[in-house]
Amino acid sequence: MSQRAEKTVTIENKLGLHARAATQLVQLANQFKATVTLHKSDKEANANSVLGLMMLESHKGEQVQVVGEGDDARQAVDAIAALIAERFNEAE
Repeated sequence: MSQRAEKTVTIENKLGLHARAATQLVQLANQFKATVTLHKSDKEANANSVLGLMMLESHKGEQVQVVGEGDDARQAVDAIAALIAERFNEAE
């Protein structure tokens, strides 16, 4: 049975969703079967696309909605939300 999960998170790291952070997010998303998309305002991007994620232009303090659909949607959304909350493991 297919699941759907959503979570709204705030970008916490100083540089926002830049190339290195987007690459980490893509690598994490690829570990799950679920299809994950990030939404910001009227834009959306597949979590498997570094370029797509960067085009969201998500900066520190902005909110994005993480949406997962598929067998492990909840786990995928929770893991991505945790990565964002941990500032993509960056010092600042």
